[in-house]
Amino acid sequence: LALIIASVFFPSGDRTVALLATFAVFAISFIVRPIGGVIWGHYGDKLGRKLTLILEVTIMSLATFSIGLIPSYAKIGVWAPILLLTARVIQGFSASGEYAGASSFIAEFAPPKKRGMLVSMVPASTAFGLMTGALIAALLEFNLTEAALCSWGWRIPFLLALPFGLIVLYMRLKLEDTPVFIEMQEKAKESEQSESSIEAGSFAGVMKYKKNLVRAFGIILLNAVGFYTLLSYMPTYLTQEMGFGKVEGALITLVTLVTYTIMLPIVGSIADRVGRKPVMMTACVLFVIGTYPTFLLLSKGFGFSILALILLGAMLAGNDGVLATFLSEMFPTQVRYTSFALAFNTGNAIFGGTAPFMATYLIAKTGNHYAPAFYVMIAAVIAFIALLGAKETAHKELETE
Repeated sequence: LALIIASVFFPSGDRTVALLATFAVFAISFIVRPIGGVIWGHYGDKLGRKLTLILEVTIMSLATFSIGLIPSYAKIGVWAPILLLTARVIQGFSASGEYAGASSFIAEFAPPKKRGMLVSMVPASTAFGLMTGALIAALLEFNLTEAALCSWGWRIPFLLALPFGLIVLYMRLKLEDTPVFIEMQEKAKESEQSESSIEAGSFAGVMKYKKNLVRAFGIILLNAVGFYTLLSYMPTYLTQEMGFGKVEGALITLVTLVTYTIMLPIVGSIADRVGRKPVMMTACVLFVIGTYPTFLLLSKGFGFSILALILLGAMLAGNDGVLATFLSEMFPTQVRYTSFALAFNTGNAIFGGTAPFMATYLIAKTGNHYAPAFYVMIAAVIAFIALLGAKETAHKELETE
C-alpha cells in the first residue's frame, strides 16, 4: 500500500518524491533497531524470553493499530507524517527483539537433530504475516475504488493489528520459559559467578564474541537486502517499473511468499542433515548467478514474472530457512538473545530498512530497471565471504558458559 500511503501522508507533484518519502519513513524506523535489540536482548537474557515476547507483541500491536487512526496530511498537515514516523519508530523498537527472541525461544526447546526445521518456523510465520497482508491489500484494491482506498480502505490492515495482537498475547501468556534458560538461572543462583564467567545479558559478555558478531553481521546482509527487496518492495517495483496493475503486482508477490513459506521448513530439514554452512553458501552462489536473469524474466509478462518470483522465493528460503538457527547456535545462552538481536538488527537497520529506498533511488539514478538485482547480488557475495570464516554449528548442543 506504499503508493496510497505516499499520497495520503506525503502529497507531492512528483510521484517518485512522495514514494521516496514513504520509503524513507520505512527506513528511519530501522535506526532504533540496534538500540532496541540490545535493550530487548539484555532483558531477554536476564529476565527471560517469555516476558520480552509478551511486551514486544503488545507494543507492536498498539503501534500498528495507531497508524490506522492517523488523520491525512490534508486534515492535519505536517503532523500526519510526524505521527506516522513516530508510530513507525515504535514499531521498529518492538520488532528489534521479536525475531531474535522467537528464534532463541524455539532453538532452546528444540532437539539438536530437528532444530533447523523447527526454528525455520520463525521466518515461515513472518512470511505468512506478509502473505496475509498482501492478500488483504489485494482484496481491498480489487473491491474498493481509488477514492475509498485513499480515504479509509488503507487503514483496515493496520486496525486489524489490535484483534490479532490480543490473540497472540493470550497465546504468549500461556508459554513457559525454556529449559536452557531456567537451568542457567538456577546455576547462577547456586554459585557466585567467577571472574571468567559471562553475566547474562551483559554487553561486556557480548563483546567476548565480537568476531562472531562481525561474521553474523556479514551473513545477515543477504537476508536484509534480499528479504526487503523481494518481499516488501516487490509489489511497488512490479507496478512502478514493470507496468503491472496493483492487483496483479500483489498477486504475483503472493506467489513468491507462498513459495518462500513452503520452502523454509524444507530447507531447515535439509540443514539438519547436511549442516548449516553448505545450505547457506549454496544460496549465496545461486543469488550471485541467478538474480539478474530472474529479474529479466519480470519484464517478459505475467507468466514469466510468476516463474521468476517462484525462483527468487526459493533462493531466499535457501538462506533464511537456516539463518535464524545458525545465529541462535553461534552464541551461548547467557548472551544469545542480545548477540543475535544486535547483529540481526544492525544489519537490517543499515541494509534491510533502506532496501526499498535504495532500490527506488538506484533505478532513478541509473535509469536501469534492473539495478535492484545488482544490489542483492553484492549482498550475497558479502554473506558468502562471511560464511567462509564461520564454524559449522549443526548437530551440537547449544553452548552455555
